[in-house]
Amino acid sequence: MSPNTPSSFRIITADERLKETRGIKGVLTGISGIGKTSQLWTLDADRTLFVNLEAGELAVQGWPGDEVRVRDWERARDLAAWIGGPNPAMRDDQAYSQKDYERVCRLFGDPSLLDKYDTIFVDSISVASRICMQWCKGQPQVQSDRNGKLDLRGAYGLLGQEMIGWLTHLQHTPRKNIWLVGLLDKKADDFGKTYFALQVEGSKTGLELPGIVDEVITLTEIQPTEGKAYRAFVCTTINPYGYPAKDRSGRLGTIEEPHLGRLMTKIRNGQPTSSARALTFDMPSEADAIPTPTQTQGA
Repeated sequence: MSPNTPSSFRIITADERLKETRGIKGVLTGISGIGKTSQLWTLDADRTLFVNLEAGELAVQGWPGDEVRVRDWERARDLAAWIGGPNPAMRDDQAYSQKDYERVCRLFGDPSLLDKYDTIFVDSISVASRICMQWCKGQPQVQSDRNGKLDLRGAYGLLGQEMIGWLTHLQHTPRKNIWLVGLLDKKADDFGKTYFALQVEGSKTGLELPGIVDEVITLTEIQPTEGKAYRAFVCTTINPYGYPAKDRSGRLGTIEEPHLGRLMTKIRNGQPTSSARALTFDMPSEADAIPTPTQTQGA
């Protein structure tokens, strides 16, 4: 090995990589009251830690698992550091650094206390963004140099940095499933076209979050043309409902049973898809692919 090569650097072989235990990192979203928090009942209570930011545990009253209650941003950030471990890319004076991690371990206890949990269920990122925004408004760097008043643009800029840092740190937690619950809003653009988006403070977090996690699942009620309406998970980006969704595993259908525990089992143990087959798409015929004069004129 070259003397200039860091001792921690090494190539991970294909066999080692395939044997690694990887957690599922996902967002579970849906409108208010659809039953997102109640998905806790589908998880193994002995192996799940409920991170409660909403104080809305009435839906899971009697759920026999462990819970942590978070009401301020400093505690939310410390908890993410404790769960995710230190980030070697951070300086000692930054959150999630080795020094910060050691401080948090002295505060919370030995991180081996988390070994019993396979899944961390965070409810919700919508509330997390609000308490983060409250914290950001009190930071000295968002005060105007001219008059000392709050610079709202600076506060939103800090909010985006803090939320993305927090979510990314949780996403990098090794060997644990991380599920982030978020409220879904129905909005309209400037042309009156409706669309769905996560309810979070600021635009940066909502735009970047789908790229951070592996799965984005929308819990919704589907009304078929015939028969009764039913609840289901919408799991794929291309879906007829316009809901936010994403599946990196390639093992989920557009519609899945609304049971988070079984969904994770399917992601882990579903029939693996050949990479080449997964990237094969039906193309239109040559005649359909060439625009007609009418289509060209209307473009």
